[in-house]
Amino acid sequence: MHKGRAELTRSDVQKIEKEIEDRKLIERPKLIEAVKEARAQGDLSENFEYYAAKKAKNENESRIRYLDNMLKTAIIIDDSSQKGEVGLNNFVDVEFLDDKSRERYKIVTSIRGNSLKNYISIESPIGKALMGHKKGDVCRVEVNDSVSYDIKILNIDENEDDSQDEIKSF
Repeated sequence: MHKGRAELTRSDVQKIEKEIEDRKLIERPKLIEAVKEARAQGDLSENFEYYAAKKAKNENESRIRYLDNMLKTAIIIDDSSQKGEVGLNNFVDVEFLDDKSRERYKIVTSIRGNSLKNYISIESPIGKALMGHKKGDVCRVEVNDSVSYDIKILNIDENEDDSQDEIKSF
């Protein structure tokens, strides 16, 4: 990980560029029109529609700036991996050796991380520990200087399709 700079794949960049384009060409005109319509309703001091429309417009502009900045500072990384090794977009079945529980994770870039879907970032402690390892390997997950634990890789399903992965909100 490079401090303050996101690691993105070419696919991540394409998704971000598409979202920026949609926000500029589709959302922005709609939101500007909503602000104009709400403003035309008269007294702005008690015009909830105006403030809501203005807020939505500002949030859209903020998201565009955030994504633009991310692209400007990003480091483009390769999403390929060696056969049989944990890499980006792979699904990995692991066993936590301390309690024998099992989990299945998809390894993704930080912009696609989603703990609710078990999408684990390559920048997370588990992601860092798994990258480049093979089925059967025991990996040490370093949470911080005083906390760590071991996981064993039970299976790796190689996958190159990230088309359904969403880019995170803020």
